[in-house]
Amino acid sequence: MEEQLKKQPAVKIMSSAVAIVSCLKLEGVTKVFCVPGESYLPLMDAIYEEETMQLVSARHEGGAAFMAEGFAKATSIPGVVLATRGVGAANVAIGVHTAYQDSTPMVVFLGQVHRQFRGREGFQEVDLEQFFGPIAKWTVEIRDAERVPELVQRAFRMARTGRPGPVVISLPEDVLKQTAEMRFSPRSQKPAPAPSRDEVKQIESILKKAKRPLIIAGGGVKSANAEHELKAFSEKYSLSVIAAFRRHDVFPNHHPLYVGHLGLGTNKEVIQTVQEADVILAIGTRLSEVTTQDYSLPTKDQILIHVEIEPSVLGKSAVPDVGIIADAKQALLACMAIESDARWISWTAKRRKVYERTSSLLSAKHEEKLTNECVMMLLQEVLPENAILTNDAGNFAGWLHTYYQFKEKKTYIGPTSGAMGYGLPAAIGAKFAYPDLAVVSLSGDGGMMMTVQELETAVRYQVPVISLVFNNQMYGTIRMHQEIHYPKRVIGTELGLVSFASLAKAMGANGVRVTSQKELICELQSALRSDCPTVIEIMTDREDISVSNTIEELRQKIP
Repeated sequence: MEEQLKKQPAVKIMSSAVAIVSCLKLEGVTKVFCVPGESYLPLMDAIYEEETMQLVSARHEGGAAFMAEGFAKATSIPGVVLATRGVGAANVAIGVHTAYQDSTPMVVFLGQVHRQFRGREGFQEVDLEQFFGPIAKWTVEIRDAERVPELVQRAFRMARTGRPGPVVISLPEDVLKQTAEMRFSPRSQKPAPAPSRDEVKQIESILKKAKRPLIIAGGGVKSANAEHELKAFSEKYSLSVIAAFRRHDVFPNHHPLYVGHLGLGTNKEVIQTVQEADVILAIGTRLSEVTTQDYSLPTKDQILIHVEIEPSVLGKSAVPDVGIIADAKQALLACMAIESDARWISWTAKRRKVYERTSSLLSAKHEEKLTNECVMMLLQEVLPENAILTNDAGNFAGWLHTYYQFKEKKTYIGPTSGAMGYGLPAAIGAKFAYPDLAVVSLSGDGGMMMTVQELETAVRYQVPVISLVFNNQMYGTIRMHQEIHYPKRVIGTELGLVSFASLAKAMGANGVRVTSQKELICELQSALRSDCPTVIEIMTDREDISVSNTIEELRQKIP
């Protein structure tokens, strides 16, 4: 009888707003990101009373959402963001979409009009459940105060379990003030399903016949905290590992079994590694458009073993020969019992040499000017190995993806959704998560201007992120595609000159422009010691449009 009483949920009388904060505390939430809105003032006031929780007020809802998403990627704890009705919700949408495509746990609370005003096109009224339905894992509106704990705790459970993702909760203004008997349940545990013995035997049978097996490792390995198990598994069987799009830190890049990254503009010789494989073991990856190079990989001639925690992912982009619904860590642990003689060691070594050749930065040491290759070389030399890097969308990221070596787990945070404006606010979120680690964001001038206002947020909360801005006065990625498909017909991609160093100073941050390797080294070292945010502006040669081509070279390829 005593045991049964212990299992009964605690019952307390309180307002809906206070109940939401109680749920956040149960889930271990310490940071909440927002742009204030009158529609959810009671919730903000309840956070004011909670000493263990900090409300971070951003300059734009998109920035707040990216901060929450970056915080969640860094910690695996659901990021929490608050915004007001329709207009604030629309601004938050970019962060929700990013969390959805990136499989990032996030819970979004959105103010909503009074229940009696619904359906009358009230002030800023939007049907939030329909609005976010296609880009969120789950959406719900709380219409009854007593259901707050049930629905909020369910939201956190859904955000964290299976394939993680964003959950959106609509909060009618009048419900937040209502009081009721609230029944709280214990924090839910994240399930970790394991493969069956028969499934492990199937993998064993395939590997015994394999000649050139390859692992494609994705974000599911990171969310399962299975980086160590992946390394142990690949080492035991001498299996090559290639990272899915923007999941570089899933495996140490300097390891002799790492053979590259499947991203945008990946070197053809690295892609050839995947093409040569006869067996592909995809672990914790949804095999996205970018990872599969426009769904051209794996080919029909290759055997695909796909391990994923979300059933709907299996067969979505490629039909597996063996599809296993399992947690990445449990799957890797189970596969350690496989018997195999690893006949592919020479092929593995050969493909590693290909990767080393295509990612070499030796030539950068002899450059006189500050090229993008030089920037990557100096970041590698100056930053500590546990530094966290974030990046925006943009062609500058090609150099990061090609040359920078991520040697420790949980050190890279990039948007697989390709969202511009992501780098700086995501870095702020990561720095909130790990204040003792160096956090560096990389952005182009186009993306930086989309969320540059969040630099003031970093100044106000004393969050010393380091932001590198590659300034070439254009939307570089689009200009590249423009030159490929419509050479010399430049329209819409030109940008004016902005002094980001001056802009940073105007917001109270450190701001510098560098033109040489010596200057960049000096400013990076200074920024690492500073307790103030720093923007380092790098004037980029406009001709250097991608890792492999200049603008002129692209034009010459067109007959």
